[in-house]
Amino acid sequence: MNNPYATVLDMQRQAWEVSAELAEKSGVAPERAQTVESVEVGATPSEVVYTENKLELLHYESRTETQHDIPILVVYALINKPYILDLQPDRSVVQTLLEAGFDVYLIDWGEPSKLDRSLGLDDYVNRYIDNCVDEVRERSGQDSINILGYCMGGTKSAMYASLYPEKVENLALMAAGLCFDGEGGVLELWGSEEYYTPETITDTFDNVPAEFLDVGFALMDPVANNVTKYVRFYDNMDDEEFVENFARMERWLDEGIDVAGRAYEEFIRDIYQENALAENDLHLNGEHVDLSNIDMPVLQIVAEYDHLIPPEASKPFNELVSSDDTEILEFATGHIGMSVSSRSHAELWPQVCEWFEERSTDSDLESEPETPAPSDDDAALAEDVAGDESGPTDLTEIDGIGPTYAAQLREAGIETAGQLENAPVAEIATETGLSPGRLENWIEQARSR
Repeated sequence: MNNPYATVLDMQRQAWEVSAELAEKSGVAPERAQTVESVEVGATPSEVVYTENKLELLHYESRTETQHDIPILVVYALINKPYILDLQPDRSVVQTLLEAGFDVYLIDWGEPSKLDRSLGLDDYVNRYIDNCVDEVRERSGQDSINILGYCMGGTKSAMYASLYPEKVENLALMAAGLCFDGEGGVLELWGSEEYYTPETITDTFDNVPAEFLDVGFALMDPVANNVTKYVRFYDNMDDEEFVENFARMERWLDEGIDVAGRAYEEFIRDIYQENALAENDLHLNGEHVDLSNIDMPVLQIVAEYDHLIPPEASKPFNELVSSDDTEILEFATGHIGMSVSSRSHAELWPQVCEWFEERSTDSDLESEPETPAPSDDDAALAEDVAGDESGPTDLTEIDGIGPTYAAQLREAGIETAGQLENAPVAEIATETGLSPGRLENWIEQARSR
């Protein structure tokens, strides 16, 4: 039989301990509150190199000893601010890519005004992304660049790579919603016609309010988002580093942005409800987003425990494109954890950097390669394609052909745009190593002049 006096004394001891803990936490609470209010985010230095409407293109210049020729353009979602990719110095995707020797560019979409309600996916892909890509190409002197798309930005990046394959050297898609045929998780149900019509929101508000999106995402895991994290904060209030990390995430979550009404409608209807991208039936402004055009290397970066974009909504995409160089990196984390967790930066991102490094060396370094004397086979090939000499004589006047590709074409006997018009695609592709898709695009441009 338990001693009742011992039980009372034990209860009293526990009460004293709780009181002491409360007193200690009350003592540090004002200091921690100040930390939450003043915490810094997005600390990596950058400069704005291009603006359009609300958009800003940021450039982060790598200063490492070893530099890669081909830069990386990061395309983020429309829903939140992009500094989640540069949350703090030791957990920054931007910083990790810089340390690997890449120049990094990042699109900050800004927040749409009422006047931007009519912006659709065509505007974001064919205008904004394309203008940013052209700016990066011009600044770097590269014919094509690397693209890293995250979440909704990954979906738009896949669209862009289909429409402009000649401008994309390597395509990495991070937690990108691409395939919604019944395995897309909670977010797919949210976008189901049976449960939801996006026009209900846009007819009321024009642009979709950030608060509406926040509530929707929070309800996907209500206990973790509304209870558990605050309990953890209380339990770790005396840990200043924990409080700083918590504060940065809370600031990012609180600073959501509205989404342009038309783009939201199209994304819900075309991507989630109709699965048009994966079905290869998506059109932007009448132009087919043909997945067979995606012939560049493709990397899928997926999170095993992603409740927003589960792996099943991403991984099948690699089987739908024509590229013979596809890879999947699946990591045991969540949707946000892959960009901010210390383990992701220690284990996942070195693999991503290595993937880009292996595919980002430009053969045209300081000067154009010396063109060797043509062989008999080269001369015969040049004679075959010599046809019409009309049109621009400079190959680099063709969109997508810079000094590197022009040199490769010249080595195959293609000296002018007129010759390019009649070039046999299969032979030139074999001779130069260029993809048939790129060559067909250039030939079509030459013929249309």
